[in-house]
Amino acid sequence: MGVTIGNTFVMSVAKITISIESDLLKKVDRLVKERVFSNRSQAMQSAVADTISRVEKNRLAHECAKLDKFEERALADMDLDSEAALWPEY
Repeated sequence: MGVTIGNTFVMSVAKITISIESDLLKKVDRLVKERVFSNRSQAMQSAVADTISRVEKNRLAHECAKLDKFEERALADMDLDSEAALWPEY
């Protein structure tokens, strides 16, 4: 979701407007002042990206928990048994 210009990768960005609690904004501004982030936009983008990453990992873990581990093991073993003859000798 970006474009490469020469050797530089440039992300495409969209401007948005958000509402944020003033105490939270003070914390963001403190992190910008301490040079943890270059600016408010970078801080917010990082926070959103981290949150999305956590949500996606939790969703994957939730979906994996639905799997029957014995059935998955049997399927894996079935494939391994059929491929074992193709493996080189060590």
